Amino acid sequence: MKLKQGSFLWYLYLDKLYCLLSVRNVKALVEYFHLLDVHRKNTLNDVLFYHFLHHVTDLTRNQITVVFHMLDWNAAGEIGFDQFYMLVCILLAQENHLEEQFLFRHSRPVFELLDLDGELKIGPDNLYMYNFLFNIKKEQLRDLYYNFDITGDRLLNYKEFKLFTIFSMDKYQESQKAEKEKKNEKALLQKKVAQVNESQRESLLGTKQFESISNYNC
Repeated sequence: MKLKQGSFLWYLYLDKLYCLLSVRNVKALVEYFHLLDVHRKNTLNDVLFYHFLHHVTDLTRNQITVVFHMLDWNAAGEIGFDQFYMLVCILLAQENHLEEQFLFRHSRPVFELLDLDGELKIGPDNLYMYNFLFNIKKEQLRDLYYNFDITGDRLLNYKEFKLFTIFSMDKYQESQKAEKEKKNEKALLQKKVAQVNESQRESLLGTKQFESISNYNC
């Protein structure tokens, strides 16, 4: 999933630590929501919702329909601002590659969204259906129920899902740390190379100056 460049969401900033919008951004999002709410009901129906997501993302019609039904958990045929805000944060988290951080910080509301039947458990089909929103890799999906399905019922309760988000967050932080160390090593190497080149240049310049003086004296 990609946000379309130049769309309204493109200019919103998501806090990287808590994966939430600033107060100023929330106020702007409220005004935007009211503009979309042409019927003045403080809700968006499926048609308005489709045109919104079609305008700001590259999601297909089927994917947009799936997302709408996920947010419309009480089958009212419309969603309010709370669900809209949650969706925007999910979209921005994926755009900024903060999926693991978002799942970790908001594991409870995400779990409730994915618990379509209200049974307080998530089946593999649920996660697979909404994988395009959270960008969980295929191998993660495969290993998820093998490693975290403690009860062995091929379903994840909230505690098992929370363990998965903690594990994913730990792996994400380790990869970020390794990437940072790699960048620091590369920067240090470049600095040393630059110092060696500068030293060689100064040495060569000194040799040429010495040769010029020697030739002049002769």
